[in-house]
Amino acid sequence: MHLETKRLLLRPYNMEDATDVSALADDEEIARRTFVPHPYTVEDAESWISTHAEFLEEGSAYPLAMIEKESGRLTGTMTLRVNTKHRNGELAYWVGQPFWGRGYASEAAQCVTDFGFDSLELERIWGRALSDNEASQKVMTKTGLLYEGVLRHEVFHDGEFKDTYMYGMIRADR
Repeated sequence: MHLETKRLLLRPYNMEDATDVSALADDEEIARRTFVPHPYTVEDAESWISTHAEFLEEGSAYPLAMIEKESGRLTGTMTLRVNTKHRNGELAYWVGQPFWGRGYASEAAQCVTDFGFDSLELERIWGRALSDNEASQKVMTKTGLLYEGVLRHEVFHDGEFKDTYMYGMIRADR
């Protein structure tokens, strides 16, 4: 499975990506803003990538490498986790710090959201962001997801309880 945007190729990961995943994801700022653990080793990346084939085969998740077309470089991850029973999907993503501010997450999120509605026939796509991750919140609103509320102290993250902001879109919102 491959998806494409103007500037990105979204494709399944392979083991050759593990070093690049670790190099980008092993970043305290990414860990602070997302649910990616720190430190994040090559072995962690390999272990994570090894789970993808089963997810893709059963259609329960679509973890996709975001590849910059111009350079061929990995920029981050865009995942759609699917609940087939309820026909909804969760957007989850991170972008490596060298690629922040370029709009890649919004571009990839729009593409994956369209894939979820059009190809997977989902009824709802949702996402959540830590309350202090304004960049992630902007990605969701640019993609068309609407703010739905706050889950207070939903996660224990970085040594403290943090709120998450929930965003969602249903088919009729498109």
